[in-house]
Amino acid sequence: MSHAIADPVVHRPHWRDPDDDRPRLECGVCGVWGTAPDQASAVVALGLHALQHRGQEACGIASVKDDRFHTERHMGLVGEAFGGADLSARLPGRAALGHTRYSTAGGSFLRNIQPMFADLDSGGIAIAHNGNLTNFLFLRNQLVGEGAIFQSTSDSEVILHLIARSRKARIVDRFIDAVGRIEGGYALVCQTRTKMIGARDPLGIRPLVLGRIGDAWVLASETCALDAVGATFERDVEHGEVIVIDHEGLQSLKPFPSRAARPCLFEYVYFSRPDSIVNGRSVYGVRKRMGQGLAREHAVEADVVVPVPDSGVPAALGYAQESGIPYEMGIIRSHYLGRTFIQPSQGDRQRGVRLKHSPNRAVLEGKRVVLIDDSIVRGTTSVKLVRAVRAAGAKEVHLRSASPPILHPDFYGIDMPERDQLIAANMTLEEMRLHLEVDSLGFLSVDGLYAAMEAGPRNPESPQFTDHYFTGDYPTRLLDREIEEGGREDANRQLSLLVSA
Repeated sequence: MSHAIADPVVHRPHWRDPDDDRPRLECGVCGVWGTAPDQASAVVALGLHALQHRGQEACGIASVKDDRFHTERHMGLVGEAFGGADLSARLPGRAALGHTRYSTAGGSFLRNIQPMFADLDSGGIAIAHNGNLTNFLFLRNQLVGEGAIFQSTSDSEVILHLIARSRKARIVDRFIDAVGRIEGGYALVCQTRTKMIGARDPLGIRPLVLGRIGDAWVLASETCALDAVGATFERDVEHGEVIVIDHEGLQSLKPFPSRAARPCLFEYVYFSRPDSIVNGRSVYGVRKRMGQGLAREHAVEADVVVPVPDSGVPAALGYAQESGIPYEMGIIRSHYLGRTFIQPSQGDRQRGVRLKHSPNRAVLEGKRVVLIDDSIVRGTTSVKLVRAVRAAGAKEVHLRSASPPILHPDFYGIDMPERDQLIAANMTLEEMRLHLEVDSLGFLSVDGLYAAMEAGPRNPESPQFTDHYFTGDYPTRLLDREIEEGGREDANRQLSLLVSA
C-alpha cells in the first residue's frame, strides 16, 4: 500500500487529432488454437483486420511452434504490417494470438504494442488485453516497490508480472491468481507453449466471444472477426469465466464469485461493428432502435434525415423509418484519410475536416435537415459538421444524438475526455444548442437507450449495463482515480503513518 500511495503517478499520454471528437476505441484481440500447420498467424491476421475499427494505432501477433515463440509488433494498420504472403514463415505455428491497439493506458510507443511476451520459469507466455485496469497504477507501483522492472507503461505488463510472481504451481492457477488481483473492464487472451487461456472481467464490461473453425478454436473481441476467418460462433465467454484450450480440448472455469453481468453500452452506441452480435444482441438492430426511439422522443418537422457517417447510419435509418422523413446521404465520408493529412496549422486542420466529411449539396440545399450522430462528446466535430451542412445550403439544421448526454469520463478502456471537456457536463441544453449553432438539439434518454436494448427500464438499484458515462454509476471502484484525487500530500501523510506504525 505504501508504494502505491507514495510513488509518482505514471501518466497515460496518447495521441489525439485535436479536431477528432470521437471517443476512441480500446483495443481488439484475436487468438486461435489448433489450425493446420503454420496457418494460425494468417487466421489471426484476418481476424485482426475485421477488428481494425477497435484500434488503428498499432498491431502485433505472437505465434508458437515447437515450444518457440515468434512475435512481430508494428505501428500502423494490420494490412500494412501482416499482409505479406510470407506471414506463415515469419510467424509459424498452429497457435497464435494478436492485438490491434489504440492506447488508453501507456503511450504511443513500440514498447507498448501487444501481444506482450515474457519468459517465465515455466516457459514463454504472451498476452493480449482489451480494456483498462482501474487499479493499474496501484499494482504497478506496488510491483516496482517490490523490485519489478517494467519495460513498458502499459497496464498489460502488470498482468505478466503478477503471473510471474504467483506462487501457484500450474500456469492456469497462476493466471487465475493474477486475474484475481486486477480490477476494471478487460478481455484477455494468453498463450503459453501448450495452452491458450481466455478470460473476461467479472461484470462482462468488455466483450469476448468463442468460435470454431473445424477442430480449431478462436477467441475474439467480436463476432465479425469470427465471420472474417470462417469460424462458427459457439458462444460468448461469460462474465468472470476463464477458458482453457489445449490438446485435450476446452475447459471452462468459474474461479471468481458470481456477479450480475453489466456489459458496456458504448459497445452498442459506437464501438462494435454493426454486423457483430454482442452479448446476444445485433449491434445494427440496437442502433436502428436507438434511432426509432430518438424520433419518438425528439420529433421535428423536416425534409431529410442525414447521418454522420459511418456510425450514425443505422440510427439515422431508424429515425427516418419511425418519422417518415426521407433518408439521404447528405455527408460523404472519406475512408482513405490517414494521420499524414492531419497538419499542425489551424488552417490545414480545417481543410482536413472538410476532406474527412464532405457535404452533399444536392441533398442539403434548401432543406430542413435532421442530422443524426451516434454521440456528442466535446462538440468540436459537431460544430464543424453543422457549419459545413449550412454552407451547403441547408435551411435548418436539427441535431440529434442517438445516445444520452455524456456527463462522466470512462476508466474501462474508452479514451473519453475528463468531465471539464465534456460539453453536456458543462452546458445546459439551450447553451449547447447555441454553441453547436443548430435550430434544435435532442438526445436519446437513458430509458430510451435501455428500450433500444430491449432490456426494460433501467433499475437504479441494479443496473443491467455499464452506463456510468451517462449516469455517473461506475460499476467498480476506481482505485487509481481515488489515489490521484487524494493528492501527494495526503499520500505522504498516509505513508508516514504506515512507517511510524
